Amino acid sequence: MSILLIEAFYGGSHKQLIDLLQRNVEDCVAYTLPAKKWHWRARTAAIYFMQAVPVSGSYRVLFTSSVLNLAELAALRPDLATLKKILYFHENQLVYPVRKNQERDFQYGYNQVLSCLVADVVVFNSAFNMESFLTTIGTFMKLIPDYRPKDLEKIIRPKCQVLYFPINFPDVKRFFTDDKHSYFSEKTVVEEARNPERCLSENEDSTLVKRLTKNSDSDQEPGSCKKISATCQEVPLNPPGTPQELNRKEESESTVPYHEEDKEQPTFDPCGKTGGMVEKCDGLTNQQRPLRIVWPHRWEHDKDPEAFFKTLLKLKEKGLNFQVSVLGETFSDVPDIFTEARKDLDACVSHWGYISSKEEYFKALCEADVVVSTAKHELFGVTMWVTLVCPCACHIFYI
Repeated sequence: MSILLIEAFYGGSHKQLIDLLQRNVEDCVAYTLPAKKWHWRARTAAIYFMQAVPVSGSYRVLFTSSVLNLAELAALRPDLATLKKILYFHENQLVYPVRKNQERDFQYGYNQVLSCLVADVVVFNSAFNMESFLTTIGTFMKLIPDYRPKDLEKIIRPKCQVLYFPINFPDVKRFFTDDKHSYFSEKTVVEEARNPERCLSENEDSTLVKRLTKNSDSDQEPGSCKKISATCQEVPLNPPGTPQELNRKEESESTVPYHEEDKEQPTFDPCGKTGGMVEKCDGLTNQQRPLRIVWPHRWEHDKDPEAFFKTLLKLKEKGLNFQVSVLGETFSDVPDIFTEARKDLDACVSHWGYISSKEEYFKALCEADVVVSTAKHELFGVTMWVTLVCPCACHIFYI
């Protein structure tokens, strides 16, 4: 095996990426740890993999995510230090939201900076992720009381590039409800995309690791945001831009793919007289049934479940008719708001909890009228991209 895949947090998008690489990249082997106790994985995974990964003279590439302290592993295993080391950032700890700034553990961000320094190639899933990390290094290092390192951004940036997260979308038409079948029978998400030329296709000539491991890698300028293709099924992607671009309200309309002639986006009117969905949502609403709302995210504080449940309770207070499905993975520490909200919204709950079956998960998405994200920040937002192939009338991004 010439390509060594290491994942210290084998769950969610981290698992999706490793699984996709194993299916599409020949001559690779993966070593992983379960997606539990994230903080301990970040602290101690290197010493585990030091013992778990066998010595082999055939390895030539090491691919891992930024959860692993790559600097520690390279020091503990000199044989792995000589490989071409590719570090992939699903998220970065320099800007990861914490409840209070005092709660931010310096070590996690510091470990990621060290990993970048020893890596040969550093890959981010979006330009926002890359720029927010690189431009925060200087400020972050000022937390060191004295003898601070200098110019780390200049050292790391030439190694950096953006590779949008590859997603395989299944055919979900069989899950369409009758009302959505009638509306979407002649329209697909791909056909409605404003920029179909920006999609990632199965027909493209290389997979993630193969493209990155070529000597000539690409003609991309280091530290830039040019797309590198990866294997996935054809879907419309308008990849996230720079932090400044993401903050421009006038560009927010690209969140939902619509015909060019559509001048307005679907809007959700939870407190108005329309009963929840404004007529602009293409006639998919039926006021004879409840509005079906889905929140399909990890049950963690950075997804801001408080804002979501607060809004739902306002809908309930106004007597509006809705049903909610709260999906997504749970880990060892679940915010208390989920227990409280389950009790308060009991009569309005359609489904509550993680759906392990992909079939049932996509069925739940396809039955929804509204899919909501209340994340405090999104570095790529895999879950919301996946919902774009489902016939939801509205995709709400809470800002």
